[in-house]
Amino acid sequence: MGSVRKASAWLGLVDDNDDERYYDDDYSEGTESGDAWVTDPRVKVATDTGEDKGRRIGTVTPDSFRDARAIGELFRDGVPVIMNLTNMEPGDAKRVVDFAAGLIFGLRGSIDRVSNRVFLLTPADTEIISGEASAHRSDGFFNQS
Repeated sequence: MGSVRKASAWLGLVDDNDDERYYDDDYSEGTESGDAWVTDPRVKVATDTGEDKGRRIGTVTPDSFRDARAIGELFRDGVPVIMNLTNMEPGDAKRVVDFAAGLIFGLRGSIDRVSNRVFLLTPADTEIISGEASAHRSDGFFNQS
């Protein structure tokens, strides 16, 4: 396309049909089936895969006791929950921990302290594997003795 034609097309004086030659005839702007566009059929969205296989962990950082309901709903659905109570007042944080203790007692789960004011609630069918035992391996891997 010549420079005069390009300038005329840019100003809208003539139709710019020259760009159509660069597109493949089989190319379509959207999908006919209405499915989301995927670059590779082997790729799945992480949340869909995690939900299908039951590999989800919820993190909740409540601001007040009113946010405890989100913790209860996730835990009731069988999702392990990490409660981060560092942004809460000490009195409200104690109430949320008491609520979580009743929740895990009623649903036969467990509660573990991860750090100061951060707790992990796990449902009954979830196993927690501690990394402490791997520090004392005797197979020679990273053995400093």
